[in-house]
Amino acid sequence: MRELGIVEDGAVLIDEGKIVAVGQTDEVARHELLTGRIGCEEIDCRGKVALPGFVDSHTHPVFVALRLIDFEKRIAGASYEEIAEAGGGIRASLRDVREASKETLAEHVLQAFREASAQGTTTVEAKSGYGLSFDAEVKSLEAIREAAKQWKGTAVSTLLAAHVVPPEYRADPEAYVRIVCEEMIPAVVHRRLAEFVDVFCERSAFTPEQSRRILRAGIDHGFGVRAHVCQLTTAKLGPLLELQPASLDHMDFVGDEDVRALARTDTVATLLPAANYFLGLSTFPPARKLIDAGIAVALATDYNPGTAPTVSMPFVLSVACTHMKMSPAEAITAATYNGACALRLQHRKGSLEAGKDADLAIFDASDYRELAYWFGVNHCCVTILNGHRQRPS
Repeated sequence: MRELGIVEDGAVLIDEGKIVAVGQTDEVARHELLTGRIGCEEIDCRGKVALPGFVDSHTHPVFVALRLIDFEKRIAGASYEEIAEAGGGIRASLRDVREASKETLAEHVLQAFREASAQGTTTVEAKSGYGLSFDAEVKSLEAIREAAKQWKGTAVSTLLAAHVVPPEYRADPEAYVRIVCEEMIPAVVHRRLAEFVDVFCERSAFTPEQSRRILRAGIDHGFGVRAHVCQLTTAKLGPLLELQPASLDHMDFVGDEDVRALARTDTVATLLPAANYFLGLSTFPPARKLIDAGIAVALATDYNPGTAPTVSMPFVLSVACTHMKMSPAEAITAATYNGACALRLQHRKGSLEAGKDADLAIFDASDYRELAYWFGVNHCCVTILNGHRQRPS
């Protein structure tokens, strides 16, 4: 993760949304001449840093209202679980999402995509999970699809109907699990609305057994699977690892035995330090323990209205370095190539290689370490999404 493969005086040649050549400027210029690509548009990056576009592999963009009451309660000392028990948290977003039109939701998602790409993000994983009913979850995924059509980047949709148990099923969570497995998952695959199924495995959400059952149903219907786990409490990862998830996310309280087990798999550990920052926690995900064990670590924003209202991957890099002791190189790898691995898109995304999608972010910086050094400002000056150039608005 520390080996970035830096090319000084480098150039990237793009044609029809794909990277054609990467290397020293003179080498790429000769390639351009030999292949007859004369008169290309040139972007002058002298004195700047160009890198693969960020892959934000964990977001929750389908919501309407902000959770400002939760914010104030947390400042006053209430915990995440206390806020949830009082009717805040995830359930606080439920009513607005259920009542909102698909167009309203799509508009909000598109705004998030555009704000993210203005800071260098070119691929976003987008989850449902604030509707928690058949109609609202389908509507949420349809909103993601509509927003993705209007954005030049790449969106990967995830069904997170198993975010928490909705209020109407709190007395019978098993009934809701059956609806997710037997109704929602088959309907979503039939309508081709998602690539992954996700579940929040936590004492305030779904048990390990329920989580495994939901993910198993996803696999049986051809979905990739991922899970929120070990965010608030420790959970045994063995039953989940048997399902070969693409990613296990949060991982704040992962045990040593599970770290060793995870290191023997291809599953990515996606860490979300912006949530820890916004929750005012003194502890952060154990990046060093995971990386030193040989686990592929990804970084993502966890963009959502309750615990991580940010689309800024550069901010996440800064937090990862200052609070999780990742090196700037490790953080960049985690936010690009490893994020692509968490979405099983490493054959297309996450690095600057010939044949891959032309996703680049150009920063007004003379050294790549500046990306994690500066925070609270946006130094991204150009983003290229699948070959389409976007300047920050």
